[in-house]
Amino acid sequence: MAEAVKAEQSLPTKPDYGLDAPMVVRSMFSRGGWTLAVALAVYFVNRSQYPDVAARILAVLGAFALIFFAVGGFMFWSSRVAKLQLRDQLVDSLALQADAKVLDVGCGRGLMAIAAAKRLKSGKVTGIDTWSPRDLSGNSAEAVKQNAKLEGVADRVRVETCDARKLPYPDNQYDAVISSLAIHNIPESDGRKQAIREMFRVLKPGGRMLIFDLFYTGAYAKVLQEAGAGDVQLSGFKFLWCVPSRSLTARK
Repeated sequence: MAEAVKAEQSLPTKPDYGLDAPMVVRSMFSRGGWTLAVALAVYFVNRSQYPDVAARILAVLGAFALIFFAVGGFMFWSSRVAKLQLRDQLVDSLALQADAKVLDVGCGRGLMAIAAAKRLKSGKVTGIDTWSPRDLSGNSAEAVKQNAKLEGVADRVRVETCDARKLPYPDNQYDAVISSLAIHNIPESDGRKQAIREMFRVLKPGGRMLIFDLFYTGAYAKVLQEAGAGDVQLSGFKFLWCVPSRSLTARK
């Protein structure tokens, strides 16, 4: 009984959508710490004999350390604050019908899938991923289910494991297909293009596609245009996570 109570108390009470690129964020803070430590060590060892030189070295290395800390901090803020604000703007722009069928490709811990599910009544959201912890901290199907439960939409979210490059769904299946910060993690250009084509394939005629991603959104737009998509639009650039990012919308 005591173990059951303890296990229940250890469950999260608030949804957690994870830290994007956690190894990179940790690396930024680690580099900042080591750079600052070396700067201070060099300064204190040499300040008596070479005060001016030691001060200059401290200033230069200290500036590099500050840059590392700033990048790490901005990436952390992007994951914990900015992407939550952006999520609502993106999902609202879809104007989902209450009974829509939605596919979230690379759903991670359910950020977009759960936001879409909140806007449905009888509709359902399917979230798929391959659950790489390198791309998102704590990335797992169980994390999606737990977040969906905490957000009150567990009955509207289904989770499956599959590759975006080979979706196991028939043509014209979904009213909306969405993806956020996922497709760029496919290393090959051909693989990213195939994922976009697959997403378009399972979209119903008249359905809408929404992608927010880093680096390659212009290439995604070209693939969709070649596939016959209409109303293909790219937003202006943002620089969340310190890299160029923007959203792409299209209609089948």
